[in-house]
Amino acid sequence: MPVKGVITLENNFTLIDMDTWARAQTYQYYAEYVTPTSYSVSLDLDVTILKQQLKKKEIKFFPTCLYLISKTITAFIEFRMAVKDTGIGYFDCLHPQYSVFHEDNKTFSFLWTEYKENFKEFNKGYLDDIEKYGHEHNFITSKGNPPDNSYIISCSPWLNFNSCSIHMQNIEGYLAPMFILGGFKYEGENIKMPISITINHAAADGYHIKLFIDELQKLMNHPEEWLI
Repeated sequence: MPVKGVITLENNFTLIDMDTWARAQTYQYYAEYVTPTSYSVSLDLDVTILKQQLKKKEIKFFPTCLYLISKTITAFIEFRMAVKDTGIGYFDCLHPQYSVFHEDNKTFSFLWTEYKENFKEFNKGYLDDIEKYGHEHNFITSKGNPPDNSYIISCSPWLNFNSCSIHMQNIEGYLAPMFILGGFKYEGENIKMPISITINHAAADGYHIKLFIDELQKLMNHPEEWLI
């Protein structure tokens, strides 16, 4: 359901009405007067329950994370925002553009998979994309560039980082979030995974990141709700 202060277009992009949007002044301040505007937050997620359930069902962990982060993004307008010729607005969903590591020469390529609300459908799409394009060593695979409504996510399982920041240049008006996942941390019977979230302050505040993380952790703690 559209929120107050927006104009719904015919496609999957909803234009925000700047005259009634509660964050209009905040957006204009960071978009027009502050450089750079992006900031990063790093923290640990508890993946104990998630890993246990995926192991029982023999499901890969990384595509599951892609699905859960993409699913969480759909719950928050602030993580789906973009600037188009018609103005600022938000997409219905974002598709993950992720890194594929090549063991033979230790390089990586970018590939993307269309987000599906159903986990099994998304997971199948990911596996099909990896089988078809995962062996390619081009920086961007032959599947082509991702759609406008996409976000960047990568995984560095070799790093158990406490803090990680992404510094982007020449991306004025880029509002989509960026994620980095780290290696597992074993604390007794619990398993933690570091995650770094980078987002434009014009799109989201720390409060929105807190809501995002709470929702993501909830999905990880209750796989029975979506792992059907």
